[in-house]
Amino acid sequence: MDYLVNINWNKITPCLVLLVLEVMLEFSECATPAEVNKHLELGRDFLARGQLSDALTHYHAAVEGDPHNYLTYFKRGTVYYALGKAKFALQDFTKVLEIKSDFTAARLHRANVYLKLAQYVDAKEDFLQVTYAEPYNEEAISQYHKIDALIEDLRLVEAYYRGGDYRAAVDLATTLLDTSPWAAQLRQLRAECYIGLNDLFSAVSDIRSVNRLQQDSTDGYYRLATLLYQLGHVNDALKEIRECLKLDPEHKKCFPFYKKVKKVDKFLLDCEQASEARDYDTCIDSANKLLRAEHDVTLVVFDGRRWLCTCLTKDEQWSAALSACGAALELQRDARALCDRGDALLGLDMFDDAIQSFKEALELEEGLQRAKDGLSRAQKLQKMSEQRDYYKILGVKRSASKQEIIKAYRKAAQKWHPDNFQGDEKKLAEKKFIDIAAAKEVLSDPEKRAQFDAGSDPLDPEAQRGGGGPFHNPFHHFQHGSPFQFKFHFN
Repeated sequence: MDYLVNINWNKITPCLVLLVLEVMLEFSECATPAEVNKHLELGRDFLARGQLSDALTHYHAAVEGDPHNYLTYFKRGTVYYALGKAKFALQDFTKVLEIKSDFTAARLHRANVYLKLAQYVDAKEDFLQVTYAEPYNEEAISQYHKIDALIEDLRLVEAYYRGGDYRAAVDLATTLLDTSPWAAQLRQLRAECYIGLNDLFSAVSDIRSVNRLQQDSTDGYYRLATLLYQLGHVNDALKEIRECLKLDPEHKKCFPFYKKVKKVDKFLLDCEQASEARDYDTCIDSANKLLRAEHDVTLVVFDGRRWLCTCLTKDEQWSAALSACGAALELQRDARALCDRGDALLGLDMFDDAIQSFKEALELEEGLQRAKDGLSRAQKLQKMSEQRDYYKILGVKRSASKQEIIKAYRKAAQKWHPDNFQGDEKKLAEKKFIDIAAAKEVLSDPEKRAQFDAGSDPLDPEAQRGGGGPFHNPFHHFQHGSPFQFKFHFN
């Protein structure tokens, strides 16, 4: 006992005090058996009602209150299993077996987790151990005998992938995933095969599943973001790349890609907002900025060209719009771009081509009302083009104001007044003068002009259902003699 005399008690006393306090704190934090049982009871009730998240909360509390009770871990593990949280279910069932290695139910559950994860060798070992403990356990026996075939199929999937036979790999991987839906590496492999088959939408679906299963994969979020961007889903790509940066703000791939996608997404949003506000100059400018920022990814470039096509058309820059729409349609046949092209063609009086463009749009989207309306309008305008075009007669644009129309009328009427001509030229002038007066009557009257713009000539008796409609020859009041026996006085 002499060694106790040599101890420097002044130095070790503070340590002993801290140790005692720690032990006391540990005991004070442990829940009482009654509290643990209450949590277990509530967990069981919530589980029976299918409220798994609430059940999990109480099982967490029960585990914290009694960390040495294997049944509590087992119950929590079954909830994790039901929620599809394989990683945590596996941890709990393994903890159970560390505490009580002969608890067969936990081993069988762990075997099934391994099976769903496609960890077939581990699953086979656990199923085998269950059959040792329970020789007549039908589930364990049945699953044990299936494992070797699953191992062989997994080997074949990998071989097909390495050999470039992506279709065979996809088909066999799909069969395996029916048994092993939590196998992240198998879904990742199938996603790569889908990419090899250029089925990017299916690849996106699989990579989303992989990210849900792994939850902390920066590479997974980067892969998903790049695929979505290739599909032209820029805003979705931005959301996924942000998830990568939440895990690693300085990620060497995610950060530069984020900056690019953010810029492109802003340009697209600017185009949309400017178009809605009828600020077509800004829309056109934003579309051009987008096309300077991205010139490699086809579907993103298409979006830029489509906005350029749309806003140039709405701004009535017909020739530029036709060029932009053609550039967009080179990349993708799109019903709305075809409608914009149709409108641009109408603006250029290319009625046959406009009709064809609207028909193509309807072939792509049979119920698209804009295409139906455009086709009807183009057909009416084509028919009218074979008759009289009042805008051409006065030499004004379709967007001309009433003042511009009256001014053009006066100029044309002065030029083609029949009193200024003789002989055969006088007959031609008379016809032109009648057309000029008719053009003035229609285009200076808002109601008649709207009817004409809709594709119907208000002065055409056939267009007024049965002839003799509400509109009349502009010179009907000259019933005696020539309508040209008068003088115009122009200032």
